[in-house]
Amino acid sequence: MQTKAYAAHASSSPLAPFSLDRREPGADDVAIDILYCGVCHSDLHAARGEWPGMRFPMVPGHEIVGRVTAVGDEVTAFKPGDIVGVGCMVDSCGECPSCEEGDEQYCEGEHGFIQTYNGAMKGGGENTFGGYSGSIVVKDSFVLKIRHKEADLAAVAPLLCAGITTYSPLRHWGIMPGEKVGIVGIGGLGHMGIKLAHAMGAHVVAFTTSPSKREAALALGADEVVVSRDPAEMAAHAGTFDFILNTVAASHNLDAFTALLKRDGTMTLVGVPSEPHPSPNVANLIFSRRAIAGSLIGGIRETQEMLDFCADHGIVADIEMISMQDIDAAFDRMLKSDVKYRFVIDMETLKQAA
Repeated sequence: MQTKAYAAHASSSPLAPFSLDRREPGADDVAIDILYCGVCHSDLHAARGEWPGMRFPMVPGHEIVGRVTAVGDEVTAFKPGDIVGVGCMVDSCGECPSCEEGDEQYCEGEHGFIQTYNGAMKGGGENTFGGYSGSIVVKDSFVLKIRHKEADLAAVAPLLCAGITTYSPLRHWGIMPGEKVGIVGIGGLGHMGIKLAHAMGAHVVAFTTSPSKREAALALGADEVVVSRDPAEMAAHAGTFDFILNTVAASHNLDAFTALLKRDGTMTLVGVPSEPHPSPNVANLIFSRRAIAGSLIGGIRETQEMLDFCADHGIVADIEMISMQDIDAAFDRMLKSDVKYRFVIDMETLKQAA
């Protein structure tokens, strides 16, 4: 099945119209017309060849919301007309301990989980192509149900990456009502972290380097805002946090934040800097049994839980809608942090592509 798309043909070239073939739906497949696709910072890194192993032509996009058009004979959970989502994965080995426990994002198979784009299909085969396209065909066990109102569907798209990236660590470390939770960084990930931690009943403190973001963070649901460059503001919170979610993808001093944790507190990192963080002060950790941890996205089961939680609490991302033709301008603006807080592509505009 041929579909229009936008692809990076080389790391140095802008994205351009592209035509690709989607497979006919197999017995356990779901065919989806893509309505909206979020723009993740990883799309930019991948399309511009900033990570190893990038293959071209590349069709990015792993924050997909669409409408089911056909299902295979063995599919029972979905039917034509359903509104569904596809996130960062479209398959995994299905046999390793991580997959069997519902943590497909940590698949221990030979190639790990199969990425929605820039991923080799099982048994070899050509590159996977993502959501900057008119349609996609995905194995039913990697398709997600969406219960949000139709008017919110564009703003649901970033939940498939930014939402689950922040939800998963909050759930894994068992955030409870009344606990004091810090969110470092108020951007594409951080703004979701604030919303989710607030909905979980935590006392949320947002950390930012920019005093100008104080009001925006409070509007997102933060109870307090700390300017991390202000030593007095930081010192006032020393040893008081149960958990800190650090979303910043730039190298920085982690000691400033681990010192804010209680005994047995954890700071979890979800941002990947291009240069390593300075080595942390070990004494700062061992004398209060503090921990620095990391977290990826969530498995399919947890991602569905996150979508249902967000539907129940009326949570969506704060977005700016763009046309497919404006993707490179959006990439440039992302580099300048000139978006509040996620771009989403209206895939109807793909029909206008040459």
